Amino acid sequence: MTTNPHHSRRWWILALLGIAQLMVVLDATIVNIALPSAQKALHFGDPDRQWIVTAYALAFGSLLLLGGRLGDYFGRKRVFIVGLLGFAGASALGGNAESFEVLVAARALQGAFGALLAPSALALLTTTFTDTSERGKAFGVYGAIAGGGGAIGLLLGGVLTEYASWRWCLYVNLLFAIPAAAAAVAILHHEAFPAKPRLDIPGTLTGTTGLFALVYGFSNAETHSWSNPVTVGFLAAAVVLLALFAPIERRAAHPLLPLRVVLERGRGGSYTAVSIVGAGMFGVFLFLTYYLQQTLGFSPILTGVAFLPMVGVVMATAALTTARLLPRIGPRPLVTLGMVLASAAMVLLTQVGVDTGYATHVLPALLLMGLGLGLAMAPAMSTATLGVGAADAGVASAMVNTSQQVGGSIGTALLSTVASSATASFVAARQASPSALAEAAVHGYTTAFWWSAAIFAAGAVLCGLLLRSGAPESDPAAEPVLAH
Repeated sequence: MTTNPHHSRRWWILALLGIAQLMVVLDATIVNIALPSAQKALHFGDPDRQWIVTAYALAFGSLLLLGGRLGDYFGRKRVFIVGLLGFAGASALGGNAESFEVLVAARALQGAFGALLAPSALALLTTTFTDTSERGKAFGVYGAIAGGGGAIGLLLGGVLTEYASWRWCLYVNLLFAIPAAAAAVAILHHEAFPAKPRLDIPGTLTGTTGLFALVYGFSNAETHSWSNPVTVGFLAAAVVLLALFAPIERRAAHPLLPLRVVLERGRGGSYTAVSIVGAGMFGVFLFLTYYLQQTLGFSPILTGVAFLPMVGVVMATAALTTARLLPRIGPRPLVTLGMVLASAAMVLLTQVGVDTGYATHVLPALLLMGLGLGLAMAPAMSTATLGVGAADAGVASAMVNTSQQVGGSIGTALLSTVASSATASFVAARQASPSALAEAAVHGYTTAFWWSAAIFAAGAVLCGLLLRSGAPESDPAAEPVLAH
């Protein structure tokens, strides 16, 4: 049995990885709050605004598998530090942008370096915590950040935009990344990989371009339509490229994504769970944010505060679930129940109206959603990387992030389309008036909430079929390799 060089400082490493994970997760929502101010300052139009979000999602989603594999090849410490410093540099560039083009380029660079950072962080967590009970606590913290970081981003974005400047929604990453990089130099060991196989070029090209086409296709569907030729073309290309990717990986001597990583039943079920949570969660963050601000008149800061009860429940539930329950009963009952509760929370949100109150209609649903996400997210992330050999920990971790990113892209596109169609149909059936338009907007939100409830309900069925009950079995192959 090899010695774990990180064992003595494992809790410091958890704090470091938690900071890195929080930075990546909150960056998906913090910039959304700053968009109106950035648009006014840089003078770009509404059709261009989506590119500030899409540029990040495209680079991040398409490069995750490659980023995970580079961590396996060159060492996670090195790739983690490069990811942190690159993310900081890209954030500084974006914060200092004087044109729309520079801001979009900076967001794409953030996504690219995030694709190095996120899988390396999760792989380091996987190889640092191999004891079952301690692994549960560590993944509880990490999963809580994954589930609640988006809401923290909303609050932080509101505070920075209102009291400082939209530019600080980008500059703030330097306060996370630079101290984290310095700490990583001091407390992380470089893993010694005895053999560095050649990079799988055909797999890298088909996998990366396939994921790019998939994310872009869904993004275009959100801003244009599902029948738009660009949407159809990119989604068709994604299907072809990802269909080619599987046989290429099956034959490759050193595949980008070894199929054994995703075909194992427990891991496959966990990736499915993470993807479904990513898709359904946008029903909460996206449309509930619109509802709170545009219907109830909440400020950006108050909107962020409104989500905090959910964040608190996610963190408490995730920590308890992975530390106490997952080692005893396994992921299936936890993740399945989490999906059921999340679905019920979305059903509660379908009852909101133009004049309903936060305390009576929104808060109970957020508390229930926090319980559901805490039960589902952390156990799924822990199971997705359990039993993976040290040499594959990076790419297995990248699949967690890829699943969440693709699920989020699908959820955003699908729910935005459903909400827009429902709103338009409502307006068309009534005489236009301010009250009718307000009711139409809420009708669009509640329709999206119903669809989110259906997504989580389908997730409960799929996870109930795919995941296993009983104590998870650890694999000696998952132990970390010796360090220099």
